[in-house]
Amino acid sequence: MVQRKKISTTVYITEEQDEKLKQLNRHTKVPIAEYIRQGIDMVLDKYKAEIPGEQLALYEFPSPNQTKKT
Repeated sequence: MVQRKKISTTVYITEEQDEKLKQLNRHTKVPIAEYIRQGIDMVLDKYKAEIPGEQLALYEFPSPNQTKKT
């Protein structure tokens, strides 16, 4: 996984979400922030067609290094 610079932001969650994330963190030792980032990535992937400029990502273009099959 590529390490990218992270920015700080505030997110308001419900008490139930907070408690479940804390339980998950205690059980797995994975930081709560990592679960929140993963959740954001899942939402962005789900709605990528709604993000301007992301429509091209729906199509796979062949790599210049790929050879044509005849």
